[in-house]
Amino acid sequence: MIFPDMLQIDPLVASCRKGTLTPTDIVKEVLARVEAYNRVDPAVWITLVPADRLLARAAELESLSASDLPFYGVPFAVKDNIDVVGLPTTAACPAFAYTARESAEVVRCLEAAGAIVIGKTNLDQFATGLVGMRSPYGQPHSVFGSEYVSGGSSSGSAVAVAAGLVSFALGTDTAGSGRVPAAFNNIVGLKPTRGVLSTHGLVPACESLDCISIFASSTADALQVEQVARAPDIRVPYSRAMDPRKLPYGTFRFGILHKEDRFFDGCPASAVLYERAIQQLEELGGTAVELDFAPLKETAELLYSGPFVVERLTALEDFYHEHRGDMDPTVGQIFDGANKYSATDVFKGIYHQNLLKQEVDRMWNAFDVMVLPTAPRIVTKQEVAAQPIAVNSMLGTYTNFVNLLDMAACAVPAGFTPDGLPFGVTLIGPSFTDDDLALLAGRFHAVSGNTSGMNNVAVTSSTCTASTEAAPGNVLLAVVGAHLKGFPLHWQLEKEHAVLRATTRTAPDYRLFALPDAVPPKPGLVREKGFVGPGLEVEVYELDAAGFGRFVSALPQPMAIGKITLADGCEVSGFLCSEAIARSGKDITASGGWRYATL
Repeated sequence: MIFPDMLQIDPLVASCRKGTLTPTDIVKEVLARVEAYNRVDPAVWITLVPADRLLARAAELESLSASDLPFYGVPFAVKDNIDVVGLPTTAACPAFAYTARESAEVVRCLEAAGAIVIGKTNLDQFATGLVGMRSPYGQPHSVFGSEYVSGGSSSGSAVAVAAGLVSFALGTDTAGSGRVPAAFNNIVGLKPTRGVLSTHGLVPACESLDCISIFASSTADALQVEQVARAPDIRVPYSRAMDPRKLPYGTFRFGILHKEDRFFDGCPASAVLYERAIQQLEELGGTAVELDFAPLKETAELLYSGPFVVERLTALEDFYHEHRGDMDPTVGQIFDGANKYSATDVFKGIYHQNLLKQEVDRMWNAFDVMVLPTAPRIVTKQEVAAQPIAVNSMLGTYTNFVNLLDMAACAVPAGFTPDGLPFGVTLIGPSFTDDDLALLAGRFHAVSGNTSGMNNVAVTSSTCTASTEAAPGNVLLAVVGAHLKGFPLHWQLEKEHAVLRATTRTAPDYRLFALPDAVPPKPGLVREKGFVGPGLEVEVYELDAAGFGRFVSALPQPMAIGKITLADGCEVSGFLCSEAIARSGKDITASGGWRYATL
């Protein structure tokens, strides 16, 4: 089989289910790619899982049913401050290294879903930095030039995805470490809401702010990973359950920087690309609203220029006092700065943080999401070597405040400068808007024509592609209303052990109506030839034939099952409605889907 440049999740899993590909094939391909890329950049990995262990894992999966595992055979990488059982966790500091006795909870969830850990990736030591230059294991470089930084601290994870070595990678994000490397390598970086992914098994940087983040070639892949991995964990002090908040889809408001607040550190090409991203979002139905950047900037300064740096020392206090000389000089200098603050200073900082949060929370009344540059510009390794702290601070201009203000974020590619260097923007939303934020970011990524990875692979806004097929004897079913996850009739799908395969949209020639007097409330979907709308959000589930039959036989009038065309042209079974009955209800097509409708 000829593998694609980017190992996207759905095509890999679909090929395994069809029997045209096996996990063993995938492991062998990944090992060959890793070996080849090591000759280009030997600093991506700290530890690789031995080949015999990977092949044994592949053989184990081949004894199981592919239809039961959403990530069957999917290869992924893990930042080396996250535990993988039997492998060393170094946090990029040899003196700190230990062998993990169990995997981090997120890793365990992903492996239980059929994914395969390929190895542990390089990072800025103790996840302290945005440059990817603070590691004794080498300094990974951007896939677009060996003289440019990869971004940090999740440096190796971002490069592993951008180079097509794995389907996705876990990073961490305290101050931007899951977003800046995404921008510098032309991929997606999804930073979940704080606490919805367990941090059990993570070496903490700032435990109250840390997030495990996800790198992928598309927002669809990144969101699938988050949805599989997230769950509350009573072992983690800041863990919390996901409580999804809606964002509008068809029309929306997005906050942007005033002209005078647009800082690109002397790079006019970045300014042009940011302006272009704003125009493209307006073409998607967005309305730009200028925001006040001052409280965001003030919050950002608390992280390294204020008492919050004490939390970094708290996480590693004993090691710091015993092994200060074993630490990277710049990282050690940052830890040293914690010693000048008192407990009183810390509480004053917390009070200040919460006052700023109240001010920023009021900003959401003016817009639904923020759209900011991910970083002012990409920098060279030489620049970092000359001014390691100043350059690092500049790179965090638009990222450092996000976790302090309890926001979700999704970084996506936004084009290239005339000299071929990548630029990215980040969509930022209130906490718990992760799902809708990723969907909106995915629309921008696809419709704007921006690519992914070092080979500039095209992406679509849909997680369902023409190659997505059900396993033999199974059926794909698109649901559009009361059967969506979190809605009153979703239990009927759970009863039949349906598995979510995609969150996507219909083709644009569908309308959606709120059915009159329906209990529970539900919509009716109809197709209108020649109509051009936003497309309606659907979830695509896979059921076995018997379960599908039981599900269909229980449907009440006026609902029926027919063929629905999705945004990428593939057809699946789905809910349709009598047109006469549907049109007697309220037309909610402009909302973009039942989840976003105001009834």
